This record gives sequence, C-alpha cells and structure tokens, in this order.
Amino acid sequence: MSGTNDIKLTPRDRQILESYKPVLDGLAEYLGGGYELVLHTLDNFEHSVIKIVNGEHTGRTEGDPITDLALNMLEKIKANRVSNHICYFTTNSKGEPLKSTTIIIRGVDNAPIGLLCINLYLSTPLNDIIGTFSLGEQVKETFTTQANAIDNPRDYIRASCEKAKHSIENNPSVLPSVRNREVIAHLDEKGIFQMKDSVAIVAESLNISKNTVYLHLRTTRNSD
Repeated sequence: MSGTNDIKLTPRDRQILESYKPVLDGLAEYLGGGYELVLHTLDNFEHSVIKIVNGEHTGRTEGDPITDLALNMLEKIKANRVSNHICYFTTNSKGEPLKSTTIIIRGVDNAPIGLLCINLYLSTPLNDIIGTFSLGEQVKETFTTQANAIDNPRDYIRASCEKAKHSIENNPSVLPSVRNREVIAHLDEKGIFQMKDSVAIVAESLNISKNTVYLHLRTTRNSD
C-alpha cells in the first residue's frame, strides 16, 4: 500500500476527526465488548487507524493501515451517491463472522476525510451480550423518569424555577438568605442555563436582577 492519496486534510478536518474519538469510547461502553469500533483517517493509508476500541476481534491496533475492504466499502458508498454508510457481513482473519457498517466522515467542504467502522463479533458469548443490558460497573447512573420533549422552552424554564423554589422553600435546612442561590444552583445542575433567555426568565421568576443571577452562577460554579 503506497500510503499516499489525493486527500489532504485541513486543520479543521483534523479537528473533526479528533472529535469522533470520544464518540467511539461512548459507543463502546454502551454497546459492550462484542463491538469493535475503528476510526480511520483518509490522508495516510499506511497509518489509517487513529482510534480503535475492542480491536482484539480483528487484531488491529492504532497506527495500522487501512484495509482493502474499507476502501472497497468507501467506493461503494461514493457510487451510491444517496447514502453515507453501508452495512454488510464479513469475517476476520480467523474466519469468524462479523456484521459491519462503514460510515463516511465528511469535512468542511463535504469531502470524505475519514471512516467510522463498527464490527459486531457474531461469536460473542450470549452471556456477554445479556450483560450489556444489566447494571454493572459501566453504568454510572440510572434514571427512572421518562424523557419528554420540551415543546415550549420558556414555559419549561418557568416551571422548573417554580418547582425548585417550592422544593427549597420547604427545606428547613436552607436558610432564607441563600434560597435564591440554591434555586439557581439547582437549575444550573439541570442545564437550564444552557437555554436561550434563561437568565432573564429566572431573574423575573425570582424577582431579582439578571446581574444577581450571574453572581449566584459564578459563586456556584467556582465552589464546584
């Protein structure tokens, strides 16, 4: 394999590829050890693999060259012109079956700059697969509430603020002088202040100034 090709990556392209590395870690933790996840760069075929998780299924490691199969899948995707991925069955070097998908990663000018390949090792023991559905060391938290769409963000912010106020006002361990700060800390923990106009809405609900909200936010975040 020559190691040279026509694809030249810009600094922004490289940033895009780097941003996929934690995606592989998250997917691997979610899917379990039966899945191999590989991130390829297309600017250096001789050292194409820049991230791999669970590489024992194919014996590959970071720095390995791209495979002829990956290049073949890339060409098939390009020829389709209506898809950025392809799913297929293949085998590893031991002849063991894999269910795979190859996904194109595109750069700022929409040209292919990398590949995300996911390979399911079909010989994964059933106990290992079942284990991904049970609580274990990988699962840090469990949530019993249902996820609901936020149809009206402003109403959601107000309702969240009122709920926090009610909870904190009924907590005898919280002094009246710090209730607003505790409300703001609670809302910040829930991600409310990532939403548009949240500071103004919370300030209005608490009958305080926006500067006071910012002050409590800084105090809370600095203490954290």
